[in-house]
Amino acid sequence: MPFFLRDAISGQEGSAYATINGRVEEMFYAKKIEATAEKQKSEGKTLGRRGTQSKANGWKGTGNMTIYYATPLFRRMMIDYIKTGKDTYFDIQVVNNDPSSTIGKQTVILKNVNLDSAILTKIDVDAEFLDEEISFTFDDVDMPDSFNAPTSN
Repeated sequence: MPFFLRDAISGQEGSAYATINGRVEEMFYAKKIEATAEKQKSEGKTLGRRGTQSKANGWKGTGNMTIYYATPLFRRMMIDYIKTGKDTYFDIQVVNNDPSSTIGKQTVILKNVNLDSAILTKIDVDAEFLDEEISFTFDDVDMPDSFNAPTSN
């Protein structure tokens, strides 16, 4: 089945939500969210083979998001950790849903997200809009909705 450009997903069409301590926060300030699962592997050699072989033995989830500098949410989490040692784990749900595409929507939920860093303050006289980059890890993931095969012809 051919893929037509009209079925490519627009980067602007979608939504993201953070569930923090049972409260759902729409992440309207997000510009970009990206998460990657990377396999961790052990390497070894065996008799009769010259090459090194690999075997998966786990995985690690990492991600980053670029957001407009318009919410104190993540700064408050980091300051709370600095002051009290209390760390916050939360979920992020990302929905890609471009109504002009025939492939439908995809929903991915990153679970037990934990911040690596957060910008505490920022000023930039050359910036039209202030934004910030936040890196994180996660240790579980679900995908309740996934894209369908395109039906455009």
